[in-house]
Amino acid sequence: MSIHSSSGTPSTVQRSPAHNRFLVKLTVISTLGGLLFGYDTGVISGALLYMKDDLALTTFTEAVVVSSLLFPGAAFGALLGGKLADKLGRKGSLLVCAGLFLFGALICALAPNVAVMTTGRILLGFGVGAAAVTCPLYLAEMAPADRRGRMVTINELMIVTGQFLAFAMNAALDAVIEDANVWRWMLGIATIPAIALFVGMFFLPDSPRWYAVRGRYEETRRVLNLSRDPAEAAEEYNVIAEHAKRDTSEDKGAALRDLRAFPWMRRILWLGCGLATVQQATGINTVNYYAPTILESTGLGASASLILTITVGVVAIIGTILGIVLIGRHNRRPLLITGFTGVAAGHAVLGLSFLLPESSFRSYLILAAMLLVVFFVQTFIGTLVWLLLSEIFPMTIRGFAMGIAVFVLWTVNAAISFAFPPLVAALGASLTFGLFALINVGSLVFVTRFAPETRGRSLEELEDDFRTHDLTEVAREAPVSVRGG
Repeated sequence: MSIHSSSGTPSTVQRSPAHNRFLVKLTVISTLGGLLFGYDTGVISGALLYMKDDLALTTFTEAVVVSSLLFPGAAFGALLGGKLADKLGRKGSLLVCAGLFLFGALICALAPNVAVMTTGRILLGFGVGAAAVTCPLYLAEMAPADRRGRMVTINELMIVTGQFLAFAMNAALDAVIEDANVWRWMLGIATIPAIALFVGMFFLPDSPRWYAVRGRYEETRRVLNLSRDPAEAAEEYNVIAEHAKRDTSEDKGAALRDLRAFPWMRRILWLGCGLATVQQATGINTVNYYAPTILESTGLGASASLILTITVGVVAIIGTILGIVLIGRHNRRPLLITGFTGVAAGHAVLGLSFLLPESSFRSYLILAAMLLVVFFVQTFIGTLVWLLLSEIFPMTIRGFAMGIAVFVLWTVNAAISFAFPPLVAALGASLTFGLFALINVGSLVFVTRFAPETRGRSLEELEDDFRTHDLTEVAREAPVSVRGG
C-alpha cells in the first residue's frame, strides 16, 4: 500500500520493526542464490590458470569447461527453475538450487578429469539458471510495492558481489596456497554459501501470490501479515485474491495453452525475451569472462592482469549500489535509455583504444574503457532488466515465462562468450568492440520503443495494463502516481 500527498509525491509507508526485520531476513537469505550465481560464474577465470596442467586442458576442453556452465547448464537450468517455481513454489525451487550449488561445487572441487569437471559445471549451471529465475521472482512477489525495486535489485548486488569475491578469493588463495591444486579450493569454497542458503530457506515462507493461485488463501493472508501492517495486508490480499480467482476461472492451467489462447501474454513473453537479449548484447560478459585475457593481450603480465581484474568487480559493485539508489528515485525507462547510450559509447572508446600503439597508457585506457562499460551496464541495465523480468509477466505463467526469458538470456550469453575469441581473431579487437557499439545502438532503439514503465504500479496493475494495451502504449504511458520501489 502506498500513501500519497495531494501533490502526488510519494509518502513512505511506515512499518513495524518486526515487519522490517522479516523483509531484511528474507532478502539476505534468498539472495544467497544470487551470491552463488556470481561466484560460480566468476571463479573460473582464475581457476583456469591452475587447472590447465592438472587436468591437461586443451584449447577445446578449456572452452567446454568454461561454457558448459552457461550452455547447456544455466540455459536449461532457467527452464528447470521456471517449472520448479510454478510446481514446487518459489521456496521449493530455491531449496533445489541450494542442493545443485552444493553438489556441483563438490564435484568440481574433487574432479579428477575433464569429464567429471564438465559434469560438475553443468550441475552448477542448472543451479545458476534456476536461481536466476527464482530469486528475483520470489523477491518481487514477497516485496511490498514501495520496496519491490530495491529488494529485487539487491539480488543483482549479490551477483556482482559474488563475482568480486571470486576475483578476490582467486588472488588471495594464489598468494596463500603455493600448490598447483589451489584451484580446487577456489571452486570448493562455494559450498559454504550453498549450505547457508539451504538451511536459511527452511525459515522462510513461500510467496503469497503462489499460494493464492493454488487457492491457499489463508496462507496468502498469513504471509502478507509478516511484512505489512493489517490494513496494508488486507488491501493487498483483496487484490491478489481477486486476480487469482479471475485467472483460475479462465481455466489457465497450462502455461503453453495460455500463451496460445491469449495474444497479450505472447506479446509480454516476446518483450521479456527481447529484454533478456539486449541485456546480454551489452557485451558485459566478454569483460567478466575475458578481462584477464584482454589485459594480458595489451602487454600486461599475467599477475598484473589478474589483480587489475579485481577492479572490474569493484566497479560492478559501486555501479549496482548506485543503480539501486537510482531505481528508488527515478523511472525505469529513462535509466535504461541512459544505460544503453553509455554502453554504446564505452564500446566505441574501447574499439578506438586498440588502434593506439602498444604502451602502458594504451593498456590502462583499455582497462578504463572496460570499466566504463561495466559501470553503465551495472548501474542502468543489469539491475533494471532483472527487475523488469520479475515484474512484467502475469501471475499464472510468471515462473514459466521467466524461465523462457532467462533461457534466452543464458543462450545469448553463451553464444557471445563462444563467439568473442573467434571474432577478435577474425576482425581484430577494434572492429569487434565497434560491432558491440552498433549492436547497443540497436538495443537503445528497442528499449526506447518497447520497454514499459513499471515503477509505481503493483504487479496486478501491470497485468491489467498489458491485458488492455499494446506494448508500445504501455511503454509510452507513465504511471499516474509514483509510489517508489
